[in-house]
Amino acid sequence: MTRKLFGTDGIRGTANSEPMTPEVALRVAIAVGESFKNGAHKHLVVIGKDTRLSGYMLEPALTAGFITMGMDVVLVGPLPTPAVAMLTRSLRADLGVVISASHNPYTDNGIKLFDRDGYKLSDEFEAAVEEAVEKGPTARALPSELGRAKRLEDAGGRYIEFVKQSFPRGRRLDGLRIVVDCAQGAAYRVAPTVFWELGAEVFSIGTQPDGTNINRDCGATSPQQMREEVLARRADLGVALDGDGDRLIIADEKGTILDGDQVIALIATRLLKSGKLSGGAAVATVMSNGGLERFLAREGIGLHRTAVGDRYVVERMRAEGCNLGGEQSGHIILGDHATTGDGLIAALQVLAAIVETGKKASETCRLFTPLPQRLKSVRAAGEGLIEAPAVEGAVAEAKARLGKSGRVVIRNSGTEPLIRVMAEGEEEALVAEAVERICAALKAAGDAGRGGERASLRVRAAE
Repeated sequence: MTRKLFGTDGIRGTANSEPMTPEVALRVAIAVGESFKNGAHKHLVVIGKDTRLSGYMLEPALTAGFITMGMDVVLVGPLPTPAVAMLTRSLRADLGVVISASHNPYTDNGIKLFDRDGYKLSDEFEAAVEEAVEKGPTARALPSELGRAKRLEDAGGRYIEFVKQSFPRGRRLDGLRIVVDCAQGAAYRVAPTVFWELGAEVFSIGTQPDGTNINRDCGATSPQQMREEVLARRADLGVALDGDGDRLIIADEKGTILDGDQVIALIATRLLKSGKLSGGAAVATVMSNGGLERFLAREGIGLHRTAVGDRYVVERMRAEGCNLGGEQSGHIILGDHATTGDGLIAALQVLAAIVETGKKASETCRLFTPLPQRLKSVRAAGEGLIEAPAVEGAVAEAKARLGKSGRVVIRNSGTEPLIRVMAEGEEEALVAEAVERICAALKAAGDAGRGGERASLRVRAAE
């Protein structure tokens, strides 16, 4: 079955347009709820969200869908995605739902689903849900069997304590000055509290969400404001989360911004030295820098690569018995603590290294020099553009010029109508040229496709 609703990270789209409408949310909840009709057990679903205005539209629609199928609902309000995954396990719920479009602007929203163990649901389950959405429900709950909804008032406090437990016992952040950028998103209440309760002096930004400013010029996708605040406050570390709190980008005391690859390198070496690196390897995606792979190899640590998407990283971690994985974009999964990316838990592991070594972040957090790499996005203008002959020719030429140590990755985004083009190699000029030529070929193919559509329309109009 061709997937129409689900992408690499749940369902996502423009708010109040298909598929991000209350009608679709209702049908999805009904379809999911029907799959849990397996006996007298009263099923429970936990629903959390970020700070987008459209969350007020989707939350009641999902709640109604689950209730009509006889499921009880616990609403936890704005909380990071990993908090909902944790609460799903803690409350012994059957399902966790997060209403969020992660790093996207407020005009988008999304629906992510977690199983009772806190892991994102499989492609097979999502395909079954799509099929059930198309068919409609076979039966709804009887009036006496309808579900109930309630709010969990201490959800944030539970998550704060959970995150703090990941910090080494007996250690504190006393004396450290930390800037935390909450991206006007789901972590705006819990993130500053975590660092403050562990003893740090905290300078918070991105903690005034208004429903429309999530991720706007702030957070993990726009860390410049965080960097400037680090320098202005003479802070020891800057921490930037994304809108749903599952990504982390850091800045050292000099204002140098470090991505998820550097965080993976740091945590991997710490786990290896303490004898706690499971599977002798880390897991990353095809987008992670080749410099990370070379560094880990020198340290005697393997690297397994996956398709883009933290769900695929987690799947490979479980298959290989690894307890560390992540993405260059900042998703860091620490399997000993969480089932999905958690920006706060990852930040505490970075801070643990700073505390334990007594060194500055600039000496602790940058462990390798990345290979020249360039990433550019092209707005998708038609179907099958990646397979267009001119595009395939540009990719082949780029690979040949970059040589054996070079890489080219071209893919459709699973969260936005974009095509991502990444090139990597030893020479920065060649890398930049490769990306520009491929992007030019994509744009030309898209323009040609639109011209064909216009010509076809003119022919039909003439007929």
